[in-house]
Amino acid sequence: MKKTIFIDGMAVAFDGEKTVLQIARENGIYIPTLCYHPKLGPAGMCRVCVVEVDGMRALQTSCSLMATDGMRIQTASPGVIEARKMVVNLLLANGNHDCLSCEVNGDCELQDAAYHLGIERPAFLVEEQAERDTSAAFIMRDPNKCILCGRCIEGCNRMVVNEVLDFGLRGGHTKVICDADVPMGQSTCVQCGECVQLCPVGALIDKKGIGQARAWEVEKVRTTCPYCGVGCQLELHVKGDQIIRVTGIDGAQPNQGHLCVKGRYGYDFIYSDDRLTTPLIREADGFREATWDEALDLVADKFSQIIAESGPDAIAGVSCARSTNEDSYNMQKLMRGVIGTNNIDHCART
Repeated sequence: MKKTIFIDGMAVAFDGEKTVLQIARENGIYIPTLCYHPKLGPAGMCRVCVVEVDGMRALQTSCSLMATDGMRIQTASPGVIEARKMVVNLLLANGNHDCLSCEVNGDCELQDAAYHLGIERPAFLVEEQAERDTSAAFIMRDPNKCILCGRCIEGCNRMVVNEVLDFGLRGGHTKVICDADVPMGQSTCVQCGECVQLCPVGALIDKKGIGQARAWEVEKVRTTCPYCGVGCQLELHVKGDQIIRVTGIDGAQPNQGHLCVKGRYGYDFIYSDDRLTTPLIREADGFREATWDEALDLVADKFSQIIAESGPDAIAGVSCARSTNEDSYNMQKLMRGVIGTNNIDHCART
């Protein structure tokens, strides 16, 4: 049954059990938030998403407030704006959020919130700097940009279950730590990069993309990961003809935005000088380049010759473990339906 809530005086219909933030996002209503991510669920930590609700005394976190029929909500009342500004000012003050030199400039949720609230510079500043952690192979950690939203911890512990990240220390000294507060490169981190993708600011950065491109300079291209048969969907961030970084596509099947270390960081092979870029045909004095039509016609002719001389069972096919399940299916259909043999195997079986 459809229910209705009123957001800033506008009637919005919804069904099922949803939070105020979910309904707002579904209807294009901007409510800033930093700790919430659709994959992780309600958090209620950053307090940036607070709203005013008729009949409730205190401001409510929209990411955890379940909507009820007839609820009336204000997303931009003076009290709401004042509370949000205070939170964002404190987050900006307690760290080195220099947008001019930050790798995620233009793709930062804290920057978006500050812009929306009209904050050009923090109202106060805490002069305390920590060293960057560059010990890991693919991830750079900058604690000066960390806003302690906890999204990286939730992703590491609950989504990919590596259980490397956690909050350490207490009070004003609280920080995100790896294992027993060791550098990431010395921890049990497997470098899957889930934490980087979930980070709303520049506290976790893909090292391979540092200095390569700004967010507005890249084109995003959806493709399928080439490393195994699972078929993970990923997004290539491309500038010119260069891949700058790779991210998973949230909500896409089968991986729901998650990637392994190979899928996220193992894209350099496409630029190898040893990679074949055109078909080669063996001749007496070695190999020569050929067109795809010429190479495929030659293979088809050879198959026909072998079948005519020795029968279809003289041919066998081996499917690659890097192929998708659909490609492997088509491979066995080719062998059984076209060639006429059951000699088909898969290299991962051994």
